[in-house]
Amino acid sequence: MLGYWMDVSAVRSGIFIPKYYDPELRRAVLSLSATHDLLRVGDLIEAGVISLDTGDEIGSESYGTGNIPFVRTSDISNWEIKTAPKQGVSEQVYARFAPKQDVREGDILLVRDGTYLIGTNCFVTALDAKLLFQSHILRIRVEKPEKVSPQAIFLALNGSLAQRQIRSVQFTADIIDTIGSRFEEVLLPVPRDAQRRAALEKDLIGALDLRVRGKCFVKQAPLLLEETLRTGSAAPMRTFLAKSPKELSTVLVQDTVSLEFGGFEAVWVRANEIRDSIFLPKYYDPEIDAELEALGDHCDVLSIGELRAKGVVEWITGDEPGKMAYGTGDVPFIRTSDFANWEIKHDPKQGMAEFIYAAYRKSQDVRPGDVLLVRDGTYLVGSSTIVQAGDDRMVFCGGLFKLRSLDHASLSPYLLLALLNSYIVKRQMRSKQFTRDVIDTLGRRIDEVRVPIPRSGALREEVAAIVRLIVESRLEARNRIKALARESEELSTL
Repeated sequence: MLGYWMDVSAVRSGIFIPKYYDPELRRAVLSLSATHDLLRVGDLIEAGVISLDTGDEIGSESYGTGNIPFVRTSDISNWEIKTAPKQGVSEQVYARFAPKQDVREGDILLVRDGTYLIGTNCFVTALDAKLLFQSHILRIRVEKPEKVSPQAIFLALNGSLAQRQIRSVQFTADIIDTIGSRFEEVLLPVPRDAQRRAALEKDLIGALDLRVRGKCFVKQAPLLLEETLRTGSAAPMRTFLAKSPKELSTVLVQDTVSLEFGGFEAVWVRANEIRDSIFLPKYYDPEIDAELEALGDHCDVLSIGELRAKGVVEWITGDEPGKMAYGTGDVPFIRTSDFANWEIKHDPKQGMAEFIYAAYRKSQDVRPGDVLLVRDGTYLVGSSTIVQAGDDRMVFCGGLFKLRSLDHASLSPYLLLALLNSYIVKRQMRSKQFTRDVIDTLGRRIDEVRVPIPRSGALREEVAAIVRLIVESRLEARNRIKALARESEELSTL
């Protein structure tokens, strides 16, 4: 939609934003009226079919007081909550806000305020129902599932038509964009054919269950990897994967990013032990050295720099094409916030034109199996993902490292991903990150990070195979959810 004429009498509530009246979008939604029920969000609320509530701003003084997730807009990705949200709160803070927020399994959390993240949403599962969420997020609850199911609402919300409507009602309030109460104007197309609707919902439940089970492993992976490296056996990983969903809920670690920093507070260091004029106490955390030494029973402990020198791995950083390149095309520009839970977002914030991609394609040389790791940021430093077939058509930003395994027998891409997500490696990254100008970075200190690589070839292969299975099954389920949302609204060419 570039432009159109409309009569002044059609202007509603003093709103003069052209996209708000997009006639193409309106026609596309109404074209489904013969096969779909067009459910207006406001009407659903008035009839008591669904309810909406917003979260709370608990105050920055509550951040880091515990490990109960405080979910913010950036903590929702690919229809789920990140395994390690940025901020955690204490039991006392949770007890103060939990009765009012009343988060339950089956609720849908939808981003209401922001810019690019507006409309992003997820299902709350039994494994992450103990949380608080901020005021920029709407909690949608289906109160009368006999009228419309949560799955039908979820599919409709994630279809192109609903997402385009959400964008059309988005406006700027003070310094932030929001959909405010205009969300109530959105029409959700739900298939009228009960048999077809039931089939779609059944498939959705299966795909979500598969992703949740894989997410459990991703969340528990740092602990499972520590046990595997310490014992020289993948038994802890196999035992975890064999558990039922109910059993998983009792053993799943509850953590946030703060757990990666460890419990280190202070240490005495002699002047002659100071390296490169670095006076950051955490840089000399003695617990890290002690743990790496203990892992030496079953592992060869080598720094990234040593692995590079041996030709086992290589790394490069990305590029910054500039903001003028944003929104010029559909080639994903992957930034530090565009992946979570070991996978790239299905809807990265920015896209670039083909000619920009062509300019960087050869030098960046992104291939399936490459590992992207956050170099610059604060809470995101050390986050990583592995590139899958179909996701390799991208440009990635300067705040990321691209690591490539050159010797798969010694260190396969999936084993590299696993080891980078162990607590001992993440703690090293946290101990070495520093502030440069206004942003934290790992810089070239990545070469100092030591990686415990199992000596047993059989163990290396088993860990890599387990991680690969988790990543690929979650990707398949992610793509299925995206397809189901499209099938639910029977998209035509808009």
